[in-house]
Amino acid sequence: GHWTSNMADQERRIKDAQMRATINQKLVETGERERLKEVLRTKLIECGWRDQLKAHCKDVVKQKGLEHITVDELVAEITPKGRALVPDSVKKELLQRIRHFLAQQSNI
Repeated sequence: GHWTSNMADQERRIKDAQMRATINQKLVETGERERLKEVLRTKLIECGWRDQLKAHCKDVVKQKGLEHITVDELVAEITPKGRALVPDSVKKELLQRIRHFLAQQSNI
């Protein structure tokens, strides 16, 4: 029944979370995470993402008024937009790099 499939779902989610934690740890330990962040930063500047986000920031501040908006509110407003604006090609490249990195780590 339903209950067992729910349990299986939960177990899978826990395993996924553990796997993500393990991968993240490997990325940090090897310095790969910093390299990936650098690649991402460069790509996002190249594709105009940063400029688009800056413009969006200015719009939000204009709409709300500088004295009425907190940094937290601004972050909350622009985060979804920022995620949505990342080009698929950039996401794909990062995923490929992570996959390649994991393929080299035989001990995960």
